[in-house]
Amino acid sequence: MKTITLNNGIEMPTLGYGVFQVSPKECERCVTDAIHTGYRLIDTAQAYYNEEGVGNAIVRLGVPRKELFITTKVWISNAGEEKAARSIDESLRKLRTDYIDLLLVHQPFGDYYGTYRAMQKAYQEGKVRAIGLSNFYGARFVDLAENMEVKPAVLQVEAHVFAQQTAMRETIAPYGTRLMAWGPLAQGADNLFKDETLRGIGAKYGKSNAQIALKFLTDEGIIAIPKSVHKERMKENFEIFDFELTEEDRKAIHRLDTGKLKVDHNDPVLAKFLLDYDKNFNPDN
Repeated sequence: MKTITLNNGIEMPTLGYGVFQVSPKECERCVTDAIHTGYRLIDTAQAYYNEEGVGNAIVRLGVPRKELFITTKVWISNAGEEKAARSIDESLRKLRTDYIDLLLVHQPFGDYYGTYRAMQKAYQEGKVRAIGLSNFYGARFVDLAENMEVKPAVLQVEAHVFAQQTAMRETIAPYGTRLMAWGPLAQGADNLFKDETLRGIGAKYGKSNAQIALKFLTDEGIIAIPKSVHKERMKENFEIFDFELTEEDRKAIHRLDTGKLKVDHNDPVLAKFLLDYDKNFNPDN
């Protein structure tokens, strides 16, 4: 597994397994399959309501904790310094671990400054190895990064071959922040799995469109966390380190970039939806 070095010296895998929209009931089985496949980076979040499944899989498998890289995120309903601090301890309990490798502010809404201060404290106390942001757009990222002592190590946003986040990568580079892609396969949109450019490149190496898309992202220094509930697809997504793209290949894939995102986090309608998320999606309600 290839790794990248974060701005605090921590090594992070460039390819991981994401559990967004994996049901709490299925999560333990899926994470178990992912770890058996070879994944060591597992990405979850408080708002996915499946942290316990991740923790149960980790404990059941008995893989040495230092070999794993666990990411989770503080949700809007836990925003603010005091609530976020309590939620971090709750995430540690659910994940059944003494520390979180990477902790992110999940959304740029609510008192995310207070959340980040709680995360800085958790980082200083050794509960967290690195901290960062998720779904922050340019201006909000810069404002927070300029006003916080610990600079974000990672920014997780939508990124894939059709939205390569070139401008955002330029924005975060001065802070040493690395980009992490959710939806690295565009969630199957824009015919990614049938795209002729990707198919033509893949034919040279005996690789699928998905493998070419993930290889491109990780070669660009973007951390990718594809999700699948099928072990065969997990395995396929993982097998991207046994070949190299040429410069010609990369140029062809760069030309696929439209810059258009599927989700606009600067949309007030989306903001209201996310602020009401717990009322509608919390399985405990």
